Amino acid sequence: MKNGHISSSVIKRLPRYYRFLGHLKKQGVLRISSSELAEKMRLTASQIRQDLNRFGGFGQQGYGYNIELLYEQIGEILGINSDVKAIMLGVGKLGVVVAENMDFKKQGFTLVGAFDIDQNVVGKTVAGLKVNHTDCLEEFCKEHKPKAAFLCVPSSAAEELCERLVPLGIKGFWNFSHYDIKSEHPNAEVENVHFSDALMRLSYKIKNTDK
Repeated sequence: MKNGHISSSVIKRLPRYYRFLGHLKKQGVLRISSSELAEKMRLTASQIRQDLNRFGGFGQQGYGYNIELLYEQIGEILGINSDVKAIMLGVGKLGVVVAENMDFKKQGFTLVGAFDIDQNVVGKTVAGLKVNHTDCLEEFCKEHKPKAAFLCVPSSAAEELCERLVPLGIKGFWNFSHYDIKSEHPNAEVENVHFSDALMRLSYKIKNTDK
């Protein structure tokens, strides 16, 4: 597998390849050419070949891609089987929905802890986990050594939590708050989720279909 810098745009396309190949695999499709895959995904064959060549040669001239093999290889690249330990911060309405409806195992994570400051929530069970008070964070992290944190808290709380979590070994954040983690922790890996941004992009697209 090739090494070197991989652009963020390529990384963003990898889950889409993985998801699409999974659908083809379920349909019993055995192989596909880059041009056929490009047509179905509305990309260019050149783009697909360039993306996949970043990680090595997966296709064969005149044969195309073995779907099951490529699916497994992209899954390996994405770390689907890494089983990264993660904790949830904020178990309000959003946190509960995320914790109980995401199949974290399929994405390479295991949720091992849930935390909140609300005494009405602490002690309850969410996604099979007892909700702890955030006062227990340090002790819990030292014992269980999670590497990822899912932040379903207001931005005002996220700043203080990040200051505590980074020294405890948290390497990556799935960030539902509006706090800019990268500004204070440039070495942390962050995936931001902004529902309002997605809605505004959708609004823009709908508006411009009428032009």
